This record gives sequence, C-alpha cells and structure tokens, in this order.
Amino acid sequence: MNIVFMGTPAFAVPCLERLLADGFDVPAVFCQPDKPQGRKMKLTAPPVKQAALAHGLPVLQPEKLRGNQEAFSLLRSLVPDLIVVVAYGQILRQELLDIPKYGCINVHASLLPKYRGAAPIQWAVLNGEAETGVTTMRMGAGIDTGDMFLQKKVPIPEDMTSGELHDVLSELGAQVLSDTLKLLPQGKLIAQKQDDSLATYAPMLSKALSPLDFAKPARVLHNQVRALNPWPGATMEFGGRQLKVHKARVAEQGGSPLCIPCGDGKYLELLVVQAEGKKAMPAEEFLNGLRRN
Repeated sequence: MNIVFMGTPAFAVPCLERLLADGFDVPAVFCQPDKPQGRKMKLTAPPVKQAALAHGLPVLQPEKLRGNQEAFSLLRSLVPDLIVVVAYGQILRQELLDIPKYGCINVHASLLPKYRGAAPIQWAVLNGEAETGVTTMRMGAGIDTGDMFLQKKVPIPEDMTSGELHDVLSELGAQVLSDTLKLLPQGKLIAQKQDDSLATYAPMLSKALSPLDFAKPARVLHNQVRALNPWPGATMEFGGRQLKVHKARVAEQGGSPLCIPCGDGKYLELLVVQAEGKKAMPAEEFLNGLRRN
C-alpha cells in the first residue's frame, strides 16, 4: 500500500517509524516548516522531518495546504492509496481528503468524541481523567469529528505528567495505527459514528493557564501542575520570586513552608521547582537557598 504521511511533532514519529517497519511504501512526508527554537532561536527541523530524512524519505513543508494547487498536484501524482495524518497541524480540506483511494486516516490522542482538538493529552490530565487512549478515524471536514475505526484505552496514574502520558500515547498510537492498517485492505474495519452529544473540546494551551490559584482544591492544583508539565508550566509566587512548579503532591497536613494551604483544607506540597533564570531543582534545595540568602 502506498501511504503519504503527514505529521510534525515528536508524537507522530513512532507512527511513521511503524509504517516503515510494517513494510508500507511512503513516497512522501509532509510536515510543518522549520521554526526557530531555543534562546538563540536557531532554525530547527521538526521531529518528523528529522526522522523522515534519516530514512531517506522526501519531505515537503508547505506553509499552507489550503488552496495550494502545487501541493495538490504533487499529491495526485503520487497516487496514494491512503494518507495517514498524525498531529500535522493544518486542517485538511475536502479537496485533499478525496485524493487517496482509501481516504485519510487520523491518529488522535484521546477516546473520541472526548477531547477533540489540539491538546487532548493535557486536558485529560488537567481534568483529572482516570483513563484516556488513542483513536483512529476516517477524516472528514470537521475537527476530529470523523467516523472512528479502532480505540485503545490506557489508565492515567494520578502522578503522571502530560509529558509522560505523551510518550505512552505516542507508542500506543503507532500500535493502533498498525492494527487499523492490517484490517483496512481486508474490508474488516467497521467505522462507527461519533456521538456528538458526548463531545468535549481540548483547545491549545497558553500561559494564561499557568498561575496556581490556592483557593482551589489541592487535587485540582496537583492536576494543573502535572498537566502543564513540560509546557507551559504551572507558576506561583514564593519568597518574593516567581516559581515554575514542575512536580507537587497533595498532602493532608502542612507544617512545612513547602506545603501550601488550599481551598479544601488540604495542602499542595512542592517537590520540584524552578526559579526564573535557574534550573529546576528539588523544592527543599530551593528553600535552603532562600534561607542562606
């Protein structure tokens, strides 16, 4: 089967690698353009581009696909049986979705119809979900509204961060994609419509979500800390400094400056923090530094 792959971040890399390991022909890989990163704003290729080039695959990085007749002509010339889309970062219009024989399949990091949108992993953690998973679906004109093929669930441990869950779901996504593509040519995939009444939305994250409000319950703040790790990070004021809180836990009792009282009478105990311009460190080490100063 001839499969064009569209994806950009690290989450999509295992899916691309799995397509190649399963013996599929990948004539081209589409991803977002290189972007400046780091303090020096060095132009950096996205993870999918790096993986594709390592395998000698052609990479295309159009700024926009919508109305891009050059990109559409190229896609048609490749005569793809299927387009696989994993966190590509652009909305695909119907004109493109109609090109491949088997349409376009998306790998989405939630149990659809819950958490449609750009940040399903983080919002599942932020909302304290006990489980999440991966869904493969037939892409349609809406955002994550297409008919579903396969789903697989995983538990979310109560201390797991979004970064850790990202890695679990990234590998799970590759497996679910592989299972989906084994069934597709056999005609054994049964598409199931989503129940729109159960749909929730997971919008992009922003730093507006970062400040911790200690009038809220401790468990809500604990979920906020782990949901925003690694980005944008939960923040608070402590000892006259702004801190980014990388790791915390709920405590039933206080007694330590690192245990912050919360709105429900419980405490958020700081475990790993980062002061502005400093590296992340154990909270006790940070507190000792304040005492010395």
